[in-house]
Amino acid sequence: MKRDRRGKIDKVTINNENLDKRVKLTAQDKADIVRLYASKEWSQRKLAQRFGVSRRSIQFVLDPKKLEENKKRRAERGGSKVYYNTEYNKASMQKHRAYKKQLFDQGLIGNNKDGTVQNKNNS
Repeated sequence: MKRDRRGKIDKVTINNENLDKRVKLTAQDKADIVRLYASKEWSQRKLAQRFGVSRRSIQFVLDPKKLEENKKRRAERGGSKVYYNTEYNKASMQKHRAYKKQLFDQGLIGNNKDGTVQNKNNS
C-alpha cells in the first residue's frame, strides 16, 4: 500500500485572505478597486500598478461577467491543460504545503473538535 506523502496538511484549508498567499486581491481590495474606478480618477492600468496585479485582473473585478465568459471559452479550448507545467506546479505545491504546515504548527490554522477545518483567527 502506497503511503500518501502529503499527509493531513492538504485537508487543512487557509480561510483567511491575509494568510493565504494565493489570494492576490482581498474582498476589501476589490471593493476599493470598484470605488476608485467609479471616481473616474483612476484608470485600469493605474489600479493594476497600485494593487500589483495585471490590468486583466482589474477588468475581471470591474466586470465579473467577463471573467465567467473567459472561463467558459477556456474550458471549450481544453482548460488549463494546454498551459500546465508539471515541474513548476509540483514545486509550487510543495512550497504551498510547507507554508500551510508552518501556519498549522504556529496554531494559526487547524481542525475543530468536529473535524471541520477553521482559521483560528476567525473562530
